[in-house]
Amino acid sequence: MSGLRLERVGYGHEDATRLVAQVQDEYRSLYGGPDETPLEPEMFEPPTGSFFVGYVEEDGAQVPVATGAWRSHLDLDEPGLGRIAEIKRMYVVPSHRGRGLSKLVLAHLEQDALRAGFDSLVLETGTMQPTAIALYTAAGYAAVTPYGHYRCSPESVHLGRRLSPLEQAG
Repeated sequence: MSGLRLERVGYGHEDATRLVAQVQDEYRSLYGGPDETPLEPEMFEPPTGSFFVGYVEEDGAQVPVATGAWRSHLDLDEPGLGRIAEIKRMYVVPSHRGRGLSKLVLAHLEQDALRAGFDSLVLETGTMQPTAIALYTAAGYAAVTPYGHYRCSPESVHLGRRLSPLEQAG
């Protein structure tokens, strides 16, 4: 699907806040609670992070339908990954899933983190999200050492991938 416009916004932007609340509701239904990873808005400010909202045009209006963010995670020391950033808040509203939007958001996050000087991205998702796991593994993400708030959770899946400078073109 074409027509997705990704806009860098602050973590507290109205559209970001609304979509983050929706993804938290989804986590509650899947896992019985929200993602409790400690996050601060400044974590998503350039040059050490970015937060994006994806918009599509519907009936002449720009409608927010997706989010994706990355933040610096230089405290991680995963062999071979270099400077590491972490993907957070990847989300596409249910009515727009299955259209390839998540692939576009992921590619954009990878390019943006690469331009900011990061070598690799890591992420944490959950066992109740097989579609997300399939998206990431199809994009070349593989298991990494568990880290962060959910490092000991049996429902957590930790993945990462080294970015290639060739991907920056585009």
